[in-house]
Amino acid sequence: MRLVREDGFVVCQRCVVADSALTRMKGLLGRKRLDDGEGLLIKPAGSIHMFFMRFPIDAVFLDRGLRVVKIVPDLKPWRMAAARGAKVVLEIAAGEAARRGLETGQLLTLAAEEEGDEPAQR
Repeated sequence: MRLVREDGFVVCQRCVVADSALTRMKGLLGRKRLDDGEGLLIKPAGSIHMFFMRFPIDAVFLDRGLRVVKIVPDLKPWRMAAARGAKVVLEIAAGEAARRGLETGQLLTLAAEEEGDEPAQR
């Protein structure tokens, strides 16, 4: 799957959806990093923890309609984060939220990944 902003800009090219108890619990555990354009969309989730993680991430908290309600940049291992009203969390590589121009209030859309897409289309 891929996640795009209202203007069509791709926020997360290869977005894995974690929507079962097992996939939400596993999250990014065991990973050494997230590559450019890669992310994990956890739902339902209004908070996350970074226990046993090996690398920092940007956590983008979204409401039920995938509107950005809070961005926690550079969330380090062994920390926690939450957002009031959040129902979904996008975990992307540290610094990607700023590089992709994510801001509070933006509406995102989940779409099927298209062949030949570039990780950043602008």
